[in-house]
Amino acid sequence: MPHHTPLIGTIVAGLVIAFALGALAHRLRMPPIVGYLLAGVAVGPFTPGFVADANLASELAEIGVILLMFGVGLHFSLRDLLSVKNIAVPGALVQIATATLMGMALAWALGWSVSAGFVFGLSLSVASTVVLLRALQSRDLVETERGRIAVGWLIVEDLAMVLALVLLPALANTAGQGGTELLSSVLGIVLKVAGFIAFMLVVGRRIIPWLLHWVVHTGSRELFRLAVLAIALGVAFGAAIAFDVSFALGAFFAGMILGETPLSRRATEETLPLRDAFAVLFFVSVGMLFNPAVITQQPGPLLATVAIIVVGKSVAAYLIVRAFGHPTQTAMAVSVSLAQIGEFSFILAGLGTGLGILPPEGRDLILAGAILSILVNPFLFRFVGGRGEGDEAPSAETPEPAKPQGHVILIGYGRVGRLIAAGLRDRGRSLTVIEDQGDIASEAADAGIEVVVGNATEPRVLREAGIACAAKLLIAIPEGFEGGAIAEKARALRPDIPIIARAHSEAEVEHLERLGAGQVVMAEREAAAKMLELVGTTT
Repeated sequence: MPHHTPLIGTIVAGLVIAFALGALAHRLRMPPIVGYLLAGVAVGPFTPGFVADANLASELAEIGVILLMFGVGLHFSLRDLLSVKNIAVPGALVQIATATLMGMALAWALGWSVSAGFVFGLSLSVASTVVLLRALQSRDLVETERGRIAVGWLIVEDLAMVLALVLLPALANTAGQGGTELLSSVLGIVLKVAGFIAFMLVVGRRIIPWLLHWVVHTGSRELFRLAVLAIALGVAFGAAIAFDVSFALGAFFAGMILGETPLSRRATEETLPLRDAFAVLFFVSVGMLFNPAVITQQPGPLLATVAIIVVGKSVAAYLIVRAFGHPTQTAMAVSVSLAQIGEFSFILAGLGTGLGILPPEGRDLILAGAILSILVNPFLFRFVGGRGEGDEAPSAETPEPAKPQGHVILIGYGRVGRLIAAGLRDRGRSLTVIEDQGDIASEAADAGIEVVVGNATEPRVLREAGIACAAKLLIAIPEGFEGGAIAEKARALRPDIPIIARAHSEAEVEHLERLGAGQVVMAEREAAAKMLELVGTTT
C-alpha cells in the first residue's frame, strides 16, 4: 500500500473538499469562502470521517495569513481612502467602537473577562475584504459613491486590525501587571513598530522596487514570480526576527510598498494563484477549529453574536452615514456591505485564543457568526435593492445608456487591450471598454475611453456596453477559456455579432470557436507567420 505523509493528506483533502464545497457555494450564489470554511469543518476533529492534521494545517495557515496580508497591502489605496476620509475615518472608528462595546456586553453576560470581551467584540467589528469587494463588484457599485465609502471604511478597519494584531501580544504579556509595566510594554512595541516602518519607508522603498526592476530585466517570468513571493515571505519573517513585530504587519508593508510601483499589477497577477491556494488552506484550517456543537449548546449566545454582526453593526453604520448627510440609499448600501465578518476576525480570534485571552467557545461563536453572516449577506443586498449576480434585467433606476450605432466593444484593457484601443481611436472608431479591475478601468477612463466596470460574463454588463447595436466584439483578455464563456453569453444576446478573440493555445482556439468566436488570433501562430514572412523577404 503506498505511503503518504500527513502533510500530503492534509493538503489534498483540504483542497479537494474545499473545491467541491466552494463550487457548490458558487452554484448557490453564495461566496465560495463559505464552502472553504465548511470544508474545514468536514475534515476537522469535530465531525466523523477523515480528520486532517490540525497542526500541519495551522502551519500552512500561517503562510496563508502572510499572503493574505500581503494582498491587503498590495491593494491598499491611500487615494481611495483620502477621497472619502471625512466619513470613512470617523465612521469606521465609531462603528468599530460600537461593535466592540456590544461584543464586550455579550461577553460580560457570559461571564468572560474584560480582555476576552475586548478581543471578542473587536473580532465582530471588522468586515471581510473578500466578501465586501465581491458583493460590490457583482453589483457594479465599486466606482459609485457608496462603493468608495464602503471601500474606504474597510481600509480604515483593516489598518485598525493590523494595529490590534501588533499590540495584542503586548497587552496579553502584561495582563495583571501595574500601569507602569503596561505602559512600558506598549511603548516598547510602538518603538519597534516605528523602527520597522521607518526602515521600510527609507530602505524598503528603495531596495524592493530596484530588486523587482532588476528581475524584470532578466526576462524570466519564473524568477519574477519567485522574487515577489520572496519579498512577501522574507519581509514578514524579517520583521518578526529583527523588529519583533507580527508576520501580518511585515507582509502588509511589503505589499503596500510593492503596490506603489508600476509593477504592482504584474506582481498581483503572478502571485494570485499561490495566494489563492494558501488562502483556501487558511480558511480550511479555520473551519477545522470550529465545533458545530456550539449551534445546539449555545443557541442564545450564537443568535446574539449574529445579531451584533448583522443588525448592530449595520444600524450603527447606517446612522453614521446618515449623520454625515448622505442619502438613505448610500447609507443602506454601506451598512449592508459591512454586515458580515471574515478573515481578519479569524486571525484575531486565533491570536486571542493562542494567547489564552479568548476562550475556545468565543472562537466558536466568532466562526459560526462569520459563516451565518456571510450566508445572509447576499440576501440583505437584494432586500435593500441591490442587484444580485445573475440578475439579467437592468435596474429601473439605471437605464441602459444610449450607444452610437456601430461601436466596438473591447473586453480587457491590459497590455494587448491598450494597444487595440489606441489603434481603434487612431482610426476614429467609437469604442466601449469592459474591464472588471477598478484601477485598470480608471486608467481607461482617464484616457478618455468610455468604460463599463464589470465582468463580461454577466449579460447585464454586455447590455450596458451596448451589445445590441455594436459592430464587433473584441475579447482581448489573456484567459482563453474565460473568453469562451464571454463569447457564449454574447452569442445568446446577439447571435449575429462578429466576435474576434485572443488565444494562447490550440485548445483555447478550439474552445473559443466552438462557443461562438468567429475569428481567433493565436499569438504564437501570428508571430511565427510574421517571422516566416520576414525571412521570405530578406536576401
